[in-house]
Amino acid sequence: MKTDIPQAVYAKDYSPSDYLITTVYLDVRLAPAAAAVRSTLTIIPNENANGDMAPLFLDGEEIELVSVRLNGRTLGPDEFSKNATSLTIASVPQEQFTLEIETTCNPTANLALSGLYRSSNTYCTQCEAEGFRRITYFCDRPDVLSIYTVRIEGSQTDTPVLLSNGNLVETGDVGPGRHFAVWHDPHPKPCYLFALVAGNLKSVSDSFTTMSGRQVELKIFVEPGKEDRCAYAMDALKRSMKWDEERFGCEYDLDIFMIVAVSDFNMGAMENKGLNIFNDRFILALPDTATDGDYANIESIIAHEYFHNWSGNRVTCRDWFQLCLKEGLTVFRDQEFSADTRSRGVERINDVRRLRAQQFPEDAGPLAHPVRPHSYIEINNFYTATVYEKGAELVRMMLTLLGPEKFRQAMDMYFLRHDGEAATVEDFVTVMEEAGAIDLAQFRLWYQQAGTPELTVNGRYDSHRQTYTLTLTQHCAPSPGQPRKQPYHIPVRVGFVDSHGFDIKLFLDGKSIGDDAVLNITEPEHTFCFTNVSTRPYVSVLRGFSAPVKLTANAARDDLLFLMKHDSDQFNRWEAAQTFSTRLLIDAIKSGELDRIKSAEFASSLAGMLEDESLEPAFIAQMLSLPGETDLARELVDNVDPSAIYRHRQLLRMNIAEILQDGFKRLLDTIDLSGAYSPDAIDAGKRSLRNTALSYLAGLEDASTLALIKQQYHSADNMTDVMAALNIISQTQLPLRSELFDHFYLKWKHDHLVVDKWLMLNAVSPFEATVSHVENLMGHEAFSLTNPNKVRALIGTFANANPVAFNHPGGAGYDLVADVILKLDKINPQVAARLTGVFKSWRALESGRKSKSQQALLRLVDSGGLSQDTLEIAMKSLD
Repeated sequence: MKTDIPQAVYAKDYSPSDYLITTVYLDVRLAPAAAAVRSTLTIIPNENANGDMAPLFLDGEEIELVSVRLNGRTLGPDEFSKNATSLTIASVPQEQFTLEIETTCNPTANLALSGLYRSSNTYCTQCEAEGFRRITYFCDRPDVLSIYTVRIEGSQTDTPVLLSNGNLVETGDVGPGRHFAVWHDPHPKPCYLFALVAGNLKSVSDSFTTMSGRQVELKIFVEPGKEDRCAYAMDALKRSMKWDEERFGCEYDLDIFMIVAVSDFNMGAMENKGLNIFNDRFILALPDTATDGDYANIESIIAHEYFHNWSGNRVTCRDWFQLCLKEGLTVFRDQEFSADTRSRGVERINDVRRLRAQQFPEDAGPLAHPVRPHSYIEINNFYTATVYEKGAELVRMMLTLLGPEKFRQAMDMYFLRHDGEAATVEDFVTVMEEAGAIDLAQFRLWYQQAGTPELTVNGRYDSHRQTYTLTLTQHCAPSPGQPRKQPYHIPVRVGFVDSHGFDIKLFLDGKSIGDDAVLNITEPEHTFCFTNVSTRPYVSVLRGFSAPVKLTANAARDDLLFLMKHDSDQFNRWEAAQTFSTRLLIDAIKSGELDRIKSAEFASSLAGMLEDESLEPAFIAQMLSLPGETDLARELVDNVDPSAIYRHRQLLRMNIAEILQDGFKRLLDTIDLSGAYSPDAIDAGKRSLRNTALSYLAGLEDASTLALIKQQYHSADNMTDVMAALNIISQTQLPLRSELFDHFYLKWKHDHLVVDKWLMLNAVSPFEATVSHVENLMGHEAFSLTNPNKVRALIGTFANANPVAFNHPGGAGYDLVADVILKLDKINPQVAARLTGVFKSWRALESGRKSKSQQALLRLVDSGGLSQDTLEIAMKSLD
């Protein structure tokens, strides 16, 4: 096995840049194969740096150097050195000086989509994390903040729109068929926030009045003909701007805010200052092309990128080890926006579902790393669920510990104190300590230790003393490089519920602490004795999922069924249902037989909710949703057979459908969606519940239900219901599946975003034959290995959302994905590396699949010539 791993970068080795770049003037002259870039940099020695008379080191990749001028003098070849990744000038003045660098790059050939590239003939950039070095030589690190002025010149025919960060200050013509635009951003920013877009684009315009009365122009740029798909995105932007002012006091600071939608993009979106660049799937929406989920994602991601204007742009991160400082905080902020905009309880369930599905497996496998990593080889590999989703949970825990008022004070202090700076996690936690008058020294371990803590809860009621003793024990398993873990500071929100379903007032140490309290767990074991407990309570632990832990409680079966019906905390009602069904399914998978008595008990508890008009439809739909296959695999820990998990989960669904079929049919008849389509939370919840009922009934495979599915597909006036029908039929091998799939493709083959949905539908069918079907689709006209959205839609969905087919017992699924990775790595290493992460849980599989997935990983490593992006993930997966 080859082990030629590139050199790692360590957080402990951080030192400030020897030089700072105070101003940047970029002159970019666009051409498809040879864009010319002239950068004029004002540079000063950094008084906080460690060395005197240090050489000037500038990063640069995949660019051609034309000339270098220092204070107006052209440098000779013996006055600088250059290699494939850098330019070094040995001797520079130890006072302010000017450096002019001329380079060229090839945007059309840049299929890695990092730096300056072309997407459907539109020039655009992606500079986070280290893409700016593919445009010009620069100190490409986040702690070098500069004021940018950018002149862009291009063809009036091919690039009538010329955009960059900041405010537009000048435009004009420069000869036959050419024109220019000059943009100036007055706010210092790191180079990863630089953006440039040029192309034949149309815009949708609006405006927003800030809380101080300033008028801000809003523009969304799209390909011609797609302007009618921007209305919801624009509305979401305006609501985000208003919410950020009201919730966090954050006002926008430029004259214009722009969004550009492109079809070739490595990520979801990028928060470049004043010029956000989006994957177009998170901007474009009409009822007949976008689902409720798409609308919700558009709303959330627009909010996320806009909120970065303060948490990421005005206050950025000192180095990439602090990535969670901007991403975890901003995920928390966009989650809060969604909770305030939609249903707080349902959104919290969605947040935790995503955390458990994506981050918990990461924490449990070879790719586990702390929220703030200690080292990396390729920083692009650390845009992970741990940094984003778990990072958000850490911020949420601090909100829980401080309370809303003090937390807001801390956020105000953070933005005021560090505005215009590159900050650290310590800076953020320090303001929390100061505002909350709290010691968070132990809490910092959440940023330093990898893994998901396991919290075990045991309770005992003493009727004679009228006390309830609650003992909580914490443990965190070893993870790569961290064999022993120190105890965490875990905030645990608890409540007691009486036999009538009401919360009981809590008394601890003789003092009333309300009917919902936060217990601070800081030792390996904590015992709390509650007094004045007149009857045995039903104990609700970890309300609102107050900490990202795995909870094991000694709750009896009847207690779980009771909490499903009566807990005042919506999350814990759902959690009780998840716990009950998880226990039921794990027992079935291990024994080979599903307990029908317990299945009936569970179904009966769900039955009452179908008729409860006090519950939101979206919440009922969540209660009906069983634990996912990855959730069950995680509970099994090892010897996992994905086919057995799927089989028993389907059997439980069928049992529930048999018992609740009359209730499900009533839902289909009574849910009123007769008005015009709306993606709001209320109507989306109704559609979610209706389609959940239909999916259960489909498991019974009776002719009347199949007729309903076909009717819904053909008569639906929105993509949500169309996709629901197709998703249901994708789980079968009936002739109707091919009929509807073919009809759908022929209808929408000219719309690339809808075609992506078709690719996903083909990838999720849970049958072993899906492997060869997906392989054949790679040759289809709808698929392209150079477009990340197509790769994610077909191969990403197959590997991440189809455990049965991906884990084909013969290893065909692993071989298919490994083959794709090898091809993709030569085109787009970032996307290839992310796809390699699908092998992260291979050690948990039963022996046959484990061996075959390991062989696929070894084949990747032994192939030679892998990018350091992909090699790092493959090697760590095998460690």
